[in-house]
Amino acid sequence: MNRTPVGVLVSGRGSNMSALIAAAKQPDCPYQVVLVLSNTPDAPGLQIARTGGIEAITIDQRNFPKDRDGHERALDAALQASGVEVVALAGYMRVLTPFLVGAWAGRMINIHPSLLPKYPGLDTHQRALDAGDMEAGCTVHLVTEGVDEGPVLGQAHVPILPTDDAHAISERVLAEEHRLYPAMLAKLCLSLRR
Repeated sequence: MNRTPVGVLVSGRGSNMSALIAAAKQPDCPYQVVLVLSNTPDAPGLQIARTGGIEAITIDQRNFPKDRDGHERALDAALQASGVEVVALAGYMRVLTPFLVGAWAGRMINIHPSLLPKYPGLDTHQRALDAGDMEAGCTVHLVTEGVDEGPVLGQAHVPILPTDDAHAISERVLAEEHRLYPAMLAKLCLSLRR
């Protein structure tokens, strides 16, 4: 099978990245992770990728003070040099500029821990609790210039239980993220081949 080369951007532990890598080991997976990029040199996800035999590099944002465009052009150059065709954000904690979003339009996805359009941004589980919601979840979406505003590719729902705090919700939602994200990345890669 000809697999779509995927680049993953991380800023932290990379649990969703790990789920994408694990799914790519299945013989029928239509993608392979060929590059992991981080904006921070101490992101644990980098070592996880290296242990799995995947190229993992840092393009440190601190080397580009007040130059987000320059930083993203360096990211884009690394993605292009590795032959990446689709980009997956996995806990990448920077708002992207129009340059990078435009360069990968329709080929860049993100996972967000809420049922978008509810609760874009941070503190999603506490916000759901504060609103008295009966369910929480996660959303995989295409990345556009607006934060967490791109077209939804898929969602997973989890109930909010009376005894829940934000941490309990987070744990249940994360398990669904690890199931949903590989499935939606595979679906996107297959759709781009048509």
